[in-house]
Amino acid sequence: MRALIIRHDHPSHAGYVGERLVERGYELHEVTVVPEERFYSPDVRVTFPDPADFDVVVPLGAPWSVYDTATIGSWIGDELALLRAAFRADIPILGICFGAQALSAALGGRVERAPMYEIGQHSIETDDPGLIPAGPWYQWHFDRFTVPPGGREIARSPIGPQAYVVGRSLGVQFHPEVTPDVAGAWLDHGGDVQAAELDLDLAELRLVPDGARERAAGLVDAFLARAVSHRR
Repeated sequence: MRALIIRHDHPSHAGYVGERLVERGYELHEVTVVPEERFYSPDVRVTFPDPADFDVVVPLGAPWSVYDTATIGSWIGDELALLRAAFRADIPILGICFGAQALSAALGGRVERAPMYEIGQHSIETDDPGLIPAGPWYQWHFDRFTVPPGGREIARSPIGPQAYVVGRSLGVQFHPEVTPDVAGAWLDHGGDVQAAELDLDLAELRLVPDGARERAAGLVDAFLARAVSHRR
Protein backbone atom coordinates (compact mmCIF):
# COMPACT_ATOMS: atom_id res chain seq x y z
CA MET A 1 0.00 0.00 0.00
CA ARG A 2 1.22 3.50 -0.83
CA ALA A 3 0.56 6.82 0.88
CA LEU A 4 1.20 10.13 -0.87
CA ILE A 5 2.52 12.66 1.66
CA ILE A 6 2.32 16.25 0.40
CA ARG A 7 4.92 18.30 2.27
CA HIS A 8 4.35 21.95 1.43
CA ASP A 9 7.60 23.17 2.99
CA HIS A 10 10.84 21.53 4.06
CA PRO A 11 10.50 22.03 7.87
CA SER A 12 7.30 19.95 7.92
CA HIS A 13 7.06 16.18 7.73
CA ALA A 14 4.49 13.50 8.47
CA GLY A 15 5.85 12.86 11.96
CA TYR A 16 3.68 10.67 14.16
CA VAL A 17 1.07 10.26 11.40
CA GLY A 18 3.67 8.98 8.94
CA GLU A 19 5.15 6.76 11.62
CA ARG A 20 1.79 5.09 12.20
CA LEU A 21 1.09 4.70 8.48
CA VAL A 22 4.40 2.85 8.13
CA GLU A 23 3.48 0.66 11.10
CA ARG A 24 0.21 -0.12 9.33
CA GLY A 25 2.06 -1.30 6.23
CA TYR A 26 2.09 1.83 4.06
CA GLU A 27 5.04 2.91 1.95
CA LEU A 28 5.37 6.70 2.14
CA HIS A 29 5.97 8.65 -1.06
CA GLU A 30 6.83 12.24 -0.13
CA VAL A 31 6.49 15.23 -2.42
CA THR A 32 7.94 18.53 -1.18
CA VAL A 33 6.14 21.38 -2.93
CA VAL A 34 8.42 24.27 -1.94
CA PRO A 35 12.10 23.30 -1.60
CA GLU A 36 14.29 24.83 1.08
CA GLU A 37 15.95 27.33 -1.25
CA ARG A 38 12.53 28.75 -2.24
CA PHE A 39 11.01 28.93 1.25
CA TYR A 40 10.84 32.73 1.09
CA SER A 41 9.71 32.79 -2.54
CA PRO A 42 7.26 29.88 -2.77
CA ASP A 43 5.84 30.66 -6.22
CA VAL A 44 7.38 27.49 -7.65
CA ARG A 45 6.21 25.19 -10.42
CA VAL A 46 5.23 21.72 -9.28
CA THR A 47 4.27 18.55 -11.11
CA PHE A 48 2.08 16.58 -8.74
CA PRO A 49 1.82 12.78 -9.12
CA ASP A 50 -1.36 11.04 -10.18
CA PRO A 51 -3.38 10.33 -7.01
CA ALA A 52 -4.67 7.15 -8.62
CA ASP A 53 -1.24 5.63 -7.95
CA PHE A 54 -1.84 5.79 -4.19
CA ASP A 55 -4.09 4.23 -1.58
CA VAL A 56 -4.27 7.32 0.65
CA VAL A 57 -3.31 11.00 0.28
CA VAL A 58 -2.08 13.11 3.21
CA PRO A 59 -1.64 16.86 2.52
CA LEU A 60 0.16 18.46 5.46
CA GLY A 61 0.29 21.98 6.86
CA ALA A 62 1.92 25.07 5.37
CA PRO A 63 2.94 28.57 6.51
CA TRP A 64 0.87 30.14 3.72
CA SER A 65 -2.86 30.59 3.11
CA VAL A 66 -4.87 28.59 0.58
CA TYR A 67 -6.44 31.82 -0.70
CA ASP A 68 -3.13 33.71 -1.08
CA THR A 69 -2.83 33.23 -4.83
CA ALA A 70 -0.40 36.14 -5.08
CA THR A 71 2.09 34.01 -3.13
CA ILE A 72 1.30 30.38 -4.03
CA GLY A 73 -0.89 30.75 -7.10
CA SER A 74 1.67 28.90 -9.20
CA TRP A 75 0.78 25.58 -7.54
CA ILE A 76 -2.26 25.77 -5.26
CA GLY A 77 -4.71 25.32 -8.15
CA ASP A 78 -2.95 22.13 -9.22
CA GLU A 79 -3.04 20.80 -5.67
CA LEU A 80 -6.77 21.49 -5.37
CA ALA A 81 -7.25 19.64 -8.67
CA LEU A 82 -5.28 16.67 -7.27
CA LEU A 83 -7.47 16.57 -4.16
CA ARG A 84 -10.67 16.75 -6.22
CA ALA A 85 -9.42 13.94 -8.44
CA ALA A 86 -8.51 11.79 -5.43
CA PHE A 87 -11.90 12.40 -3.82
CA ARG A 88 -13.78 11.57 -7.02
CA ALA A 89 -11.69 8.40 -7.39
CA ASP A 90 -12.74 7.37 -3.84
CA ILE A 91 -9.16 7.60 -2.52
CA PRO A 92 -9.17 8.51 1.20
CA ILE A 93 -7.60 11.86 2.08
CA LEU A 94 -6.36 12.86 5.52
CA GLY A 95 -6.01 16.63 5.33
CA ILE A 96 -4.04 18.29 8.14
CA CYS A 97 -4.37 22.04 8.87
CA PHE A 98 -3.54 23.68 5.49
CA GLY A 99 -4.29 20.27 3.97
CA ALA A 100 -7.77 20.24 5.52
CA GLN A 101 -8.34 23.79 4.32
CA ALA A 102 -7.21 22.85 0.82
CA LEU A 103 -9.51 19.81 0.79
CA SER A 104 -12.43 22.01 1.86
CA ALA A 105 -11.66 24.53 -0.89
CA ALA A 106 -11.26 21.76 -3.48
CA LEU A 107 -14.73 20.43 -2.65
CA GLY A 108 -16.56 23.76 -2.60
CA GLY A 109 -15.92 24.98 0.93
CA ARG A 110 -14.36 28.27 1.97
CA VAL A 111 -11.08 29.21 3.66
CA GLU A 112 -10.79 32.56 5.43
CA ARG A 113 -8.88 34.42 8.09
CA ALA A 114 -9.97 33.28 11.55
CA PRO A 115 -11.06 35.86 14.13
CA MET A 116 -8.08 34.83 16.27
CA TYR A 117 -5.11 32.50 16.06
CA GLU A 118 -4.68 29.11 17.74
CA ILE A 119 -1.05 28.32 18.55
CA GLY A 120 0.24 25.72 20.99
CA GLN A 121 -1.67 23.05 22.88
CA HIS A 122 -5.46 23.19 22.70
CA SER A 123 -8.30 20.85 23.57
CA ILE A 124 -11.35 20.75 21.32
CA GLU A 125 -15.02 19.82 21.52
CA THR A 126 -15.71 16.56 19.68
CA ASP A 127 -18.83 14.67 18.65
CA ASP A 128 -16.83 11.55 17.76
CA PRO A 129 -14.11 10.86 20.35
CA GLY A 130 -13.48 7.45 18.80
CA LEU A 131 -12.16 9.23 15.72
CA ILE A 132 -11.20 12.65 17.10
CA PRO A 133 -10.35 12.70 20.82
CA ALA A 134 -10.63 16.02 22.64
CA GLY A 135 -6.85 16.32 22.81
CA PRO A 136 -4.88 18.31 23.70
CA TRP A 137 -3.66 18.78 20.14
CA TYR A 138 -0.83 20.95 18.85
CA GLN A 139 -2.10 23.85 16.75
CA TRP A 140 -0.56 26.60 14.65
CA HIS A 141 -2.95 28.46 12.38
CA PHE A 142 -4.44 31.84 11.59
CA ASP A 143 -7.05 30.66 9.05
CA ARG A 144 -10.16 28.51 9.30
CA PHE A 145 -12.26 26.42 6.90
CA THR A 146 -15.94 25.80 6.39
CA VAL A 147 -17.15 22.22 6.09
CA PRO A 148 -17.44 21.43 2.38
CA PRO A 149 -20.80 20.50 0.83
CA GLY A 150 -21.69 16.91 1.68
CA GLY A 151 -19.38 16.92 4.70
CA ARG A 152 -20.18 16.76 8.39
CA GLU A 153 -18.50 18.72 11.18
CA ILE A 154 -17.38 16.42 13.98
CA ALA A 155 -15.20 18.71 16.14
CA ARG A 156 -14.87 22.41 16.84
CA SER A 157 -13.28 25.13 18.93
CA PRO A 158 -14.53 28.64 19.72
CA ILE A 159 -13.18 29.98 16.42
CA GLY A 160 -14.69 27.38 14.10
CA PRO A 161 -14.63 23.76 12.88
CA GLN A 162 -11.72 21.57 13.95
CA ALA A 163 -12.59 18.42 12.02
CA TYR A 164 -14.96 17.17 9.36
CA VAL A 165 -15.64 13.98 7.45
CA VAL A 166 -16.66 13.92 3.82
CA GLY A 167 -16.99 10.62 2.00
CA ARG A 168 -13.97 8.52 2.97
CA SER A 169 -11.90 11.59 3.82
CA LEU A 170 -11.11 13.48 7.01
CA GLY A 171 -9.92 17.05 7.50
CA VAL A 172 -8.47 18.24 10.81
CA GLN A 173 -7.42 21.79 11.70
CA PHE A 174 -4.92 20.67 14.35
CA HIS A 175 -1.59 18.88 13.90
CA PRO A 176 -1.62 15.22 15.01
CA GLU A 177 1.67 14.67 13.17
CA VAL A 178 3.75 17.15 15.18
CA THR A 179 6.85 15.81 16.91
CA PRO A 180 9.23 17.95 18.99
CA ASP A 181 11.60 18.32 16.03
CA VAL A 182 8.78 19.52 13.75
CA ALA A 183 7.68 22.08 16.35
CA GLY A 184 11.27 23.21 16.71
CA ALA A 185 11.74 23.48 12.95
CA TRP A 186 8.64 25.67 12.64
CA LEU A 187 10.00 28.00 15.32
CA ASP A 188 13.38 28.10 13.60
CA HIS A 189 11.78 29.08 10.27
CA GLY A 190 9.76 32.11 11.24
CA GLY A 191 7.55 30.76 13.98
CA ASP A 192 9.78 32.30 16.64
CA VAL A 193 9.14 35.75 15.18
CA GLN A 194 5.38 35.17 15.07
CA ALA A 195 5.39 33.83 18.62
CA ALA A 196 7.43 36.76 19.93
CA GLU A 197 5.08 39.25 18.28
CA LEU A 198 2.16 37.51 20.01
CA ASP A 199 4.03 37.33 23.34
CA LEU A 200 3.92 33.52 23.41
CA ASP A 201 6.33 31.33 25.36
CA LEU A 202 8.89 29.91 22.89
CA ALA A 203 10.00 27.14 25.23
CA GLU A 204 6.41 26.01 25.69
CA LEU A 205 5.83 25.97 21.93
CA ARG A 206 8.70 23.51 21.52
CA LEU A 207 6.81 21.02 23.69
CA VAL A 208 4.41 18.48 22.25
CA PRO A 209 1.47 17.36 24.43
CA ASP A 210 1.94 14.20 26.49
CA GLY A 211 0.42 11.23 24.71
CA ALA A 212 0.63 12.91 21.28
CA ARG A 213 2.14 9.84 19.59
CA GLU A 214 -0.60 7.59 20.96
CA ARG A 215 -3.38 10.00 20.00
CA ALA A 216 -1.96 10.32 16.48
CA ALA A 217 -1.78 6.54 16.12
CA GLY A 218 -5.37 6.20 17.30
CA LEU A 219 -6.54 8.86 14.87
CA VAL A 220 -4.77 7.16 11.95
CA ASP A 221 -6.20 3.77 12.91
CA ALA A 222 -9.74 5.17 13.21
CA PHE A 223 -9.37 7.09 9.93
CA LEU A 224 -8.25 3.97 8.08
CA ALA A 225 -11.06 1.90 9.60
CA ARG A 226 -13.62 4.58 8.72
CA ALA A 227 -12.25 4.85 5.18
CA VAL A 228 -12.63 1.10 4.64
CA SER A 229 -16.19 1.06 6.04
CA HIS A 230 -17.23 3.96 3.75
CA ARG A 231 -15.84 2.48 0.55
CA ARG A 232 -18.23 3.02 -2.33
